[in-house]
Amino acid sequence: MGKLYIVPTPVGNMGDMTPRAIEVLRECSQIYAEDTRTSSVLLRHFGITTPCASHHKFNEHETARPIIERVMAGENIALISDAGTPGISDPGFMLTRECRREGIEVETLPGATAFVPALVNSGLPTDRFTFEGFLPPKKGRKTRLEKIAAADCTSIIYESPLRLVKTLGELIEVCGPERPASVSREISKLYDTTVRGTLGEIESYFKENNPRGEIVIILGASQTEGPKVHKNKYKN
Repeated sequence: MGKLYIVPTPVGNMGDMTPRAIEVLRECSQIYAEDTRTSSVLLRHFGITTPCASHHKFNEHETARPIIERVMAGENIALISDAGTPGISDPGFMLTRECRREGIEVETLPGATAFVPALVNSGLPTDRFTFEGFLPPKKGRKTRLEKIAAADCTSIIYESPLRLVKTLGELIEVCGPERPASVSREISKLYDTTVRGTLGEIESYFKENNPRGEIVIILGASQTEGPKVHKNKYKN
């Protein structure tokens, strides 16, 4: 029997791709990607010629079984997403679960994910945290926000730049404008930026400065004191 490899890919900087990840992608029989057009840029960059096919949230119910059958027949298969680690707000959970049910070995390589650097950069407590991913767009959103507001540990939220200011406003409604928070964008890219402060300060900042790129919101717990340095920007 073969093996399913879960392979993280860079969230921005190509230099974050590990040598082992490159080796696995070169030596496996097939790569399944969230978007083959996006992944083709990465594969060409590293000279990886392994065949690549689609596995995403719209077809994973159809593609999971054929992938499992290939692994059971002895092939090693790799799963990647557009950026970061598959299964973290990206396709991957369902395929991993079905492989486990079939007794197939799943090996997840360590590597890039957006929320870890955002969390550490925030200056907020890192000893305990909850990962919320993307919030529900409508149904259940208010309830989720209220639970986040009452959490006794740091919360991590993914958001799009188009919805950032709206989400910050909703967090202010349930948490108050003085709750400490941090917003990171374009992690590991040229305009990698972290803005720290209170929710009210951060909302004001992004009302004046149009947010771009992928966004990670770090929210302090209900009794957390924020970092002393506000609106610090870090660019790599």
